[in-house]
Amino acid sequence: MAVIKRNLEPLTTSELKQNGVPPPTTEKVSGKVWFYLVLLTIQYGAQPLISKRCIKREVIVTSSVLACEVAKVTCALFLIMKEGNLKKMYKEWTLIGALTASGLPAAIYALQNSLLQISYKNLDSLTFSMLNQTKLLFTAFFTYLILRQKQSVQQIGGLVLLILAAVLLSVGEGTGKGSSGSDADLILFHGIIPVLVASVLSGLASSLCQWASQVKKRSSYLMTVEMSVVGSLCLLASTYKSPDGEQIRKHGFFYGWTTFTLIPVLTNAVGGILVGLVTAHAGGVRKGFVIVSALLVTALLQFIFDGKPPSIYCLLALPLVISSISIYQKYPYKLKKKSS
Repeated sequence: MAVIKRNLEPLTTSELKQNGVPPPTTEKVSGKVWFYLVLLTIQYGAQPLISKRCIKREVIVTSSVLACEVAKVTCALFLIMKEGNLKKMYKEWTLIGALTASGLPAAIYALQNSLLQISYKNLDSLTFSMLNQTKLLFTAFFTYLILRQKQSVQQIGGLVLLILAAVLLSVGEGTGKGSSGSDADLILFHGIIPVLVASVLSGLASSLCQWASQVKKRSSYLMTVEMSVVGSLCLLASTYKSPDGEQIRKHGFFYGWTTFTLIPVLTNAVGGILVGLVTAHAGGVRKGFVIVSALLVTALLQFIFDGKPPSIYCLLALPLVISSISIYQKYPYKLKKKSS
C-alpha cells in the first residue's frame, strides 16, 4: 500500500532517496526559509482571530469554504506556472489518477473545513487553536494504521499530554464562569465537538495524502488543485439538501459578506501554500515549532485585540500543549540497528 519495508518498518533516509521520496532537509535554514517560517507562524496564530472578527455569523459556511478553495486553486496554479510545469502536468494528468490520489482526502478535507468554520464562531481563538492541535494525535494514529510508521515512547507520552490538555479545555469551556446551560451546550456541540471531529478527519486525510505522495509521486501543488476541485464539487452537491444550500438559494451565495470577509479566505489559502513550502525546505520538526509558536501568537493577539486574558483552564492546558508537541517533534522513532 505504501513505500515501506516488507517487515512494515519505515524506510531509512537512503531508502527514501532510492524510491524517489525526498527526506526532510537537515541543512542550515536560509534567510528565505526563516521568512516562510515566520509567515506561517503568524498565519497559524492569527487565523482564528481573523476569521472570528472578519466573518459575520450571517455568512453561510459553505460559501466561505468554497471561496477559500477557489483561492487555493488560483495560488497553486500560479506556482505551477511559475515553475514551468503546467504543460507537462496537463499532458500527464488523468482523471483516474486524480481520483485515486486526491478524491477521498478532498472529500474529507471539505467536511473538515466546514466543521472548522462552525467552531471558529463558537470558541475563543486560543481554545480553538489548542483543541485543533489534537490533529497531531490522530495523524500519528492513522499514519501508523496506513503506513505502519511507529512512534517512540517519548512521542506516545507527548500524545498523552495532548489528550489531557484537550480534556482540560473541554471541561473548562463546558463549565465556564457565567455560562448559562444553553451557552455551555452551544460551546460544546457547536464549538468543541466540531473541532475535535475535524481533527480526526485531518489526521485521516493527512495520512492519505502522505500515502499518495509516496506511492503516486503526486506534486503537492497538483494535489492542492485536485483536492480543492473535488472538495468543492462535494460541497456543491451537498447544497441540494443541506441547510446551507437552502440559505444560499434563499439569500444568495454572498449573503452576509463584506469586504473584510475576503481577508480570512485569502490568508487561509496562502497558509496552505506556506505549509508546503515549510515542509519541503525546513522539514516536519521545524514545522512543529511553528505550531507551538503559533499558540503563543494566538494568546498574545487575543489579549491585545479582544482584551481577554486566558482562562485558568487555558493557562493549565497551554504548557501541556507546548510540551506535548515539542516532545513529539524532538524524539522521533528511530530504527534499531540489527546485528548481523
